[in-house]
Amino acid sequence: MTKYLYLEGSCGISGDMTVAALLDLGGNRQKLDAVLQSLPLEGYDYVISRKNSYSIAGCDFAVRLHDTMPMRESAYMPEHHHEHEHAHYHGHEHEHYHHHEHRHLKDVYEIIDRGTMTENAKNLAKKIFHIVAEAEAKAHGCGIEEVHFHEVGAVDSIIDIVSAAVLLDDLDIKDVIVTGLNEGEGFVMCQHGQLPIPVPAVANIASAHGIALRAGHAKSEMVTPTGIAIAAAVKTSDRLPDNYKILKIGVGLGKRDFGRANFLRAMILEDAARPNNESEAEKIYVAECNIDDSTPEEMGLAMEKLFAVGAKDVHFETCYMKKNRPAYILRVVAAAADLPRIEDAIFRHTSTIGLRKYVVERTCMAREIVSVFIREQEVKVKKCAYKDIVRYYPEYESIKALSDTTGEPFRELYQQACRLAAEEK
Repeated sequence: MTKYLYLEGSCGISGDMTVAALLDLGGNRQKLDAVLQSLPLEGYDYVISRKNSYSIAGCDFAVRLHDTMPMRESAYMPEHHHEHEHAHYHGHEHEHYHHHEHRHLKDVYEIIDRGTMTENAKNLAKKIFHIVAEAEAKAHGCGIEEVHFHEVGAVDSIIDIVSAAVLLDDLDIKDVIVTGLNEGEGFVMCQHGQLPIPVPAVANIASAHGIALRAGHAKSEMVTPTGIAIAAAVKTSDRLPDNYKILKIGVGLGKRDFGRANFLRAMILEDAARPNNESEAEKIYVAECNIDDSTPEEMGLAMEKLFAVGAKDVHFETCYMKKNRPAYILRVVAAAADLPRIEDAIFRHTSTIGLRKYVVERTCMAREIVSVFIREQEVKVKKCAYKDIVRYYPEYESIKALSDTTGEPFRELYQQACRLAAEEK
């Protein structure tokens, strides 16, 4: 059965609400604390506590700054009831970046790179910041490298984004559903003065990543740039399964008072519509173009760049164009949420001047990773199932590492891993 993370946006979304919901869902607090302690930042601590919002219990995640700084986009009005607080204080073991500095994207990336998190968590944190940078650049009419992160680059927003990336990586859910986000109305005060709701960065992210905004009645901002950027970075679908089971619920409390409960629910769902491992067709995009004037090196680089921005598959196919010119068709398979970045990468890293895109239906075998042990070394094996068909595919890196350690042939170890995985079914 496919498992999903569903971010329900009935009360909007913010960075701190998302972190709190993921913690309540079971994200590892000790792992998060270790990563945050490793970041070259100072002047803050954070508190994880249990609170209520209009009688709804949930987790609260709050970053506290040790001196005065301008209010950022997710600095909400604090509630006044605290229960079971757990404060985590940042040490001073290394060089620090001060939160009053204005940062460019490369500065934020440097901070992330120095954290002791997994490569997957680092890449996700950078992807979230890149989404915000694109939205801010569009709002201010400048290049992405010129954007000053005077608000979202503040210490508390870096902590929110890194924390969300670490916890999402820890929970290891690949499919994320965001059906839409409720947004308020009116105006909000920020670094640039009063701005209408949704603020330009939120509107740009919603437009670029196909996230629906639903009009609410709160005279306040319900969706922050940090929150919607996290949703945009991980969203793989905007539709719930026709039938599903709720396996676990995490509740992250917001800090604004809308006159009613304010929380983000993060739910682990299991698709209940696929008996006997039968996969249901999903809609996905294919983007393609013809190329006859790029070098093999350029095309190889383009493939790397496309995978880096979320492509599910990339391949080249030979063809003949006008005047019998030999050429290649570049074909990319991608989710709708990743399509804007796919298009940008194609135009940026190939010589094409146009592309085609169309929706197709894709049916996948149900997949899960199982572990077997050969020579006391763990080997990861991908188990794929469809109806009564079951296949096992050992992960290349696991077999390669075992082969390097033992000196045994790759194919023999591969076949042995398949046999062991089948025996443990």
